[in-house]
Amino acid sequence: MAALSSPLRTCRGILKELRYLKGPEYRGTMMYTYVMEQFRKNQVTSARHCRAQREALHTSHTYLCLVESTRHHLELHNQYHGKGGRPLEEVAHLVGLRLPTQPGGKGWEK
Repeated sequence: MAALSSPLRTCRGILKELRYLKGPEYRGTMMYTYVMEQFRKNQVTSARHCRAQREALHTSHTYLCLVESTRHHLELHNQYHGKGGRPLEEVAHLVGLRLPTQPGGKGWEK
């Protein structure tokens, strides 16, 4: 099993994605309250040892991966999704190609 990152790093990652989704007033949302409540509830202290800490960390790490992947998917979808009829040059540039030109400036190019 791969080593999981620290609980603090995972919590910060989830809050970063939440901030990206909700903007600067993300701290007033119910999602923020829930995430912070869950991380505080499963925190190991000197008074008690949380048996389910690894399980909670794994679940939070999986959730962070889901949220990041969803954001990346939406960015890619917005970038490459069809927006109607595009010019041929723009479509070729979108996939990293260039249209050939005819030497001498005669022929079909503009």
